[in-house]
Amino acid sequence: MSEITKAIQFICEDKGLAPEAVLETIEIALAAAYRKDFGNKLQNIKVKFDPEMGDMKVWDEKVVVEDGDVEAQETAFAAYLERKIAVEAKREAFAEEEPARFNPKNEIMLKDALAVKPDVQLGEIIITTLEVPAAFGRMAAQTAKQVIIQKLREAERESLFGDFKEKEGEIITGTVQRREMRGIQVDFGKISGIIPPDEQIRGEQYVPGHRIKVYIISVGMGTRGPEIILSRSHGGIVKCVFEKEIPEIAAGTVVIRGVAREAGVRSKVAVATTDEGIDPVGSCIGQRGSRIQVIIDELGGEKIDLILYDEDFEKYIANALSPAKVRSVELHEDEKTANVAVSADQFSLAIGRGGQNVRLAAQLTGWKINVVPDGGESEQFSSEQAESEEAAPASEEGAPASEETPTETPAPAGDEAPAA
Repeated sequence: MSEITKAIQFICEDKGLAPEAVLETIEIALAAAYRKDFGNKLQNIKVKFDPEMGDMKVWDEKVVVEDGDVEAQETAFAAYLERKIAVEAKREAFAEEEPARFNPKNEIMLKDALAVKPDVQLGEIIITTLEVPAAFGRMAAQTAKQVIIQKLREAERESLFGDFKEKEGEIITGTVQRREMRGIQVDFGKISGIIPPDEQIRGEQYVPGHRIKVYIISVGMGTRGPEIILSRSHGGIVKCVFEKEIPEIAAGTVVIRGVAREAGVRSKVAVATTDEGIDPVGSCIGQRGSRIQVIIDELGGEKIDLILYDEDFEKYIANALSPAKVRSVELHEDEKTANVAVSADQFSLAIGRGGQNVRLAAQLTGWKINVVPDGGESEQFSSEQAESEEAAPASEEGAPASEETPTETPAPAGDEAPAA
């Protein structure tokens, strides 16, 4: 193994790059160095480098195109640019297709190509072998160095982008780095991500140096490399923890149909089954609550309500208001609103503290929910009111007094709120 090959292997291991990417970078750098010392701007220089032998081949590569009037093409292109600038200045869409132009660096006209190869065809590539220099000058070497640094940095960014793009929708662990104006920066070694303010858990402390689990919302490529948007409050975190801790979910026999979350406080998780012999709620709870307790601990003590999903929206909405017992559900599909009747002693439980229970039920089902106590239409409370309760400061909460709800909803389907 040559010293050059060893150096390439070291770079690959250090930067996490494929050998082909590093070799391609070296060839691009050599082509730039050749062009600097020996080529000209009309040459499309290509290089093939052999790291074992330390040899290289150099050639000029052009595609054969139809003959044309270059001057007329340039005139047409200039007119095209004028029209485009004039239209875009008015902030209007410019739909005209860009006219073809002859590019002498990458193309050769048919009449000139025939002089080189009599049987040449349109679209064929003409290769002109060039002399390999004995050595490069100082400026050419500097050019090659700059190209290698730039291309390796770009390749590393692309590699990191690909690695993290595949992790979208997953939970990963990082280290809190610092707080910035745009959010909390989390370090993952060679790259970092940001938890924006609206993706943080209210009241949670982010101490520099502490390890933290985060959910990857999105990964995009910015001007300075991959931009990773993270979350601590996304409902996907709850879903990922369930998938990790509940074997039936991992196997696909129990399915999560929805998650509504108020991070750090409470979540409602709707589950269903693809196997009639399996109780989806019981599978998630485990014996004596062992499974659900692991999930609660993983989420830092966040309360979990397990809701049995049902294709019948009346039953689903009734289940979603658990632990409250529902007497009846009346649907208004044109407005996607549900009027839910409960007994007077279940009214505050259905609403929840600060409207939390009805608010989460509405988020989970996608329906606006109005909770009405028996004989008390004037006292009804809606999920829309609950949304405003959430936005208001705690001292100004105007929801009816509510009972504290349990940590999870262990009751199977038969013990949950009856449907109308």
